[in-house]
Amino acid sequence: MGMTAVALAAAASAALAQGMEEPPVPEAALIDELLRLFAPPPSLEELPFPGLVVTDQPSDSGGDVVVNLYWPEGEAGRKIERAELWRAAVEGRTPVLEDFEPVESLLPLRDTTLRHAIGPRRAYFFVRVYRGEQYRDTPVVGPVFAPASWFNLGRLNLFIAAIVISGLIIAFIRLAAQGRPLFIRRIRSLDAIDEAVGRASEMGKKILFVPGIMDVDDPQTIAGLTILGRVARVAATQQSEIDVPTARSMVMVAGREAVREAFLASGRPEDYREEIVHYITDDQFGYAAAVGGLMLRDRPAAIFYQGAFFAESLLLAETGHGVGAIQIAGTAAVAQLPFFIAACDYTLIGEELFAASAYLSKEPRLLGSLKGQDYGKLTAAAALIFGILAATAGQIAGHPEWTDAVRSLFTVMD
Repeated sequence: MGMTAVALAAAASAALAQGMEEPPVPEAALIDELLRLFAPPPSLEELPFPGLVVTDQPSDSGGDVVVNLYWPEGEAGRKIERAELWRAAVEGRTPVLEDFEPVESLLPLRDTTLRHAIGPRRAYFFVRVYRGEQYRDTPVVGPVFAPASWFNLGRLNLFIAAIVISGLIIAFIRLAAQGRPLFIRRIRSLDAIDEAVGRASEMGKKILFVPGIMDVDDPQTIAGLTILGRVARVAATQQSEIDVPTARSMVMVAGREAVREAFLASGRPEDYREEIVHYITDDQFGYAAAVGGLMLRDRPAAIFYQGAFFAESLLLAETGHGVGAIQIAGTAAVAQLPFFIAACDYTLIGEELFAASAYLSKEPRLLGSLKGQDYGKLTAAAALIFGILAATAGQIAGHPEWTDAVRSLFTVMD
């Protein structure tokens, strides 16, 4: 007997024995529970089937299907004790029972949407419902195919964003090539390069340039090498000695090329020596110790940290501060920026490091790309504000479907 029915019957009996006018539970609920309890168990033929719909997963690379189950409600649904989803993935023939295998237990029994991978083959499905150890199978659904989609409509917003930003970049590159002046805000850290190199020249001391600890496949290293070219050119013009220790052999090769071109462009190719850019070690803290030793021995007047840095950033910056050098740092590593800001005189923060090449060279393609990206970000911010306002207005007006539409449209901003 079910505990609910026993409790209801006991409560009703106690109420009548105590002479209560009304039982503590509704009479209709008690009758319904007792009728359900003492009714004969359903036969297998009376077990209800769930609704089973299997379709291809839209906008995917193929091989996935969506299984939707709709369970009977009320008294009919209580007759099912448990259920399983069975699948057969075959090709070129009709499946037999031995081809099917259970793929998921369907508990609790409620309307469900499942996703299953069937690969390149076609698939068949059915649901097996149980009463005790006995079971009954629903009709087989299939065959279901899962071909690849040409377009992922769920990424349509990304496609639109790419078209808009690409169009802005191309437009600004054309404007820059036509000689139109494009405003770029002043970056004090880059303007301080001449000041730092000039100080080293006046004091007759070295300039130390540290291009980070990552290889040339890191964008921060590439941006650092671009700044190295500018620093080397100013140093060659003012006949200042520059030292570039590297932690990667490929960075050494690329750095030598950048410094050679800088000396050539400044009209002093005879002053270039390959020893200016030299390799130390790939080990992170071995490199930091060696560079710290260079600082203490040579006591450079200007130190540049431009590239990718990690735990060694504070060690280097504190050592450089201790020798009294003017320090200019730049990195996109967010966790290291507080150390550089605290210990250095000037710091390129995040994207300023990548904007340095356009800022220093004034090359039309770089300037156009930079301005196009800036306006693309402005467009994204405006779209985000519009989406927030539209979603808020939809909630206020009592139309939550507006919110759903806006959320799907601006997923790219998440």
